[in-house]
Amino acid sequence: MGRHRLIAGAILIFTLFTGVIFPSDAQGEGNGNGLTVGFYASSCPKVEDIVTEVVARLSKQDPTLPPALLRLFFHDCFVKGCDASVLLDETPSGQPVEKKSAGNGDTIRGLEVIDEIKTQVEKECPKTVSCADILAFAAREAVNLSGLPRHTVPAGRHDSRTSRASDADYYLPTPAMPLEKIIAMFAERNLTIEDMVVLLGAHSMGQAHCTQFTDRLYKFNKDTPRDPSLNAIYGNELAGKCPEAMSKEQASRTTVDLDPTTPRVLDIQYYVNLLQGRGLLQSDQVLSTDSRTGGIVNAMAASSDTWSTKFLRAIIKMGRSNVLTEDEGEIRTNCRNYLK
Repeated sequence: MGRHRLIAGAILIFTLFTGVIFPSDAQGEGNGNGLTVGFYASSCPKVEDIVTEVVARLSKQDPTLPPALLRLFFHDCFVKGCDASVLLDETPSGQPVEKKSAGNGDTIRGLEVIDEIKTQVEKECPKTVSCADILAFAAREAVNLSGLPRHTVPAGRHDSRTSRASDADYYLPTPAMPLEKIIAMFAERNLTIEDMVVLLGAHSMGQAHCTQFTDRLYKFNKDTPRDPSLNAIYGNELAGKCPEAMSKEQASRTTVDLDPTTPRVLDIQYYVNLLQGRGLLQSDQVLSTDSRTGGIVNAMAASSDTWSTKFLRAIIKMGRSNVLTEDEGEIRTNCRNYLK
């Protein structure tokens, strides 16, 4: 969001299953502030079908969109809450918005998907569906297109009128951030350590820029240039893709798959990679060795069904984080612009 020792070469079979929903989780109390499944059943009954069609069609044209949409949802929820603040181009304050933060910047993608969905939804149900709910529905479709079951999404969120780059820079985790601080960030959003490890499994998709991990290859510390927790063969592969002589500009443009094995599938390969020393980001790799998270990594690596179930429950829980409802916020007619 814009706030990651099995035998090498083991063959994993990722069990795909469909039709699983979690009504008790989706309807649960807590930070959801009254969000409900089927919120638009009467006011805009076609909204979820519209989201499904647009995300599927555009993802077929660009298979990299599902991880981008999932990241967009994470980066929205992790700053002030799931309120579509990440989508704004400007705010009444005139301050730089979340899109302009270091954690988002040129790396944020999927905005055109939300724009197209919103255009269609406004024609169907004017001034009815929030951008925050559209983003949550789109993330659900991204998860489903990436191999996991289609989960229920409680709705009723309103949209924020504020968005600050400084908030995103403060709240979005970074690859070099100490685990203690990342754990605290998740805790602030009512997410446990297990929720954190489970949700970071989303790093089984997507990419990272060379600038996010080359310190592990060349500048780990003054005595040890390369991070010793990095698998030697994998480290050499990364060095080939992001050589030390690469300019900063080139490094900021060059990307590497977070999961070199199944980069477009949401699966437990992420955890297997960590146990093999093949975690791309330092913040991911430490999960396999820290006493608070190592056991969870091992448990997730051992069972696709366990992780899949926990991931869907956790993303529903995250989607309830600090939402705006009822008299709070607004329903934007254009997701990039607040109502003036």
